[in-house]
Amino acid sequence: MLSFSSKLVEKAVEQFATLPGIGRKTALRFVLQLLRRDKAEVDAFLDAIRQLKEETHECKHCHNISDQECCDICLDPRRDTTTICVVENIQDVISIESTGQFHGVYHVLGGIISPMDGIGPGDLHIDTLLQRAELQPAREVIFALGATIEGDTTAYYIFKKLPRRDELVVTTLAKGIAVGNDLEYIDELTLGRSITNRIRFSL
Repeated sequence: MLSFSSKLVEKAVEQFATLPGIGRKTALRFVLQLLRRDKAEVDAFLDAIRQLKEETHECKHCHNISDQECCDICLDPRRDTTTICVVENIQDVISIESTGQFHGVYHVLGGIISPMDGIGPGDLHIDTLLQRAELQPAREVIFALGATIEGDTTAYYIFKKLPRRDELVVTTLAKGIAVGNDLEYIDELTLGRSITNRIRFSL
């Protein structure tokens, strides 16, 4: 148990320790590092966090994070808007973008169906995906979800709900991603090959 001579240091450590993957010892290192920095550097750090919270938005089209109403990916005229890559979260968008292999657009579900965690279809951005698939209209929908039971369940549910299913090409990432893996932990080469060599989705 860490013991503090300053209540302010302890309070700051407690706040940093609320972040996922950050223990109290790591949190203490962050706090002590901030104390060593000039006031201007700390002010810039705090301002960046404040702006992050107050000025970022959810893209009205794909639910990605954005500094404006629509994200840069959706606004990019070079992107193929007829190809929609369905992902679980924003980290997955970043992971796939880092491969440089995908040139379509994304749809961030905001999670996956998981009855054990109390997450149902109504808790996810599935309705807006179905609307996009019909109105854009989409030519291909790619399921880029983790190779887990919950990921497969989510893909199956959406597949059954997709409009114009007979006209759509519905694909999933090529195998080579280990079962149980989340996209954000897969190396760029493997992920890039999986998105490039995607296969037809089947029940």
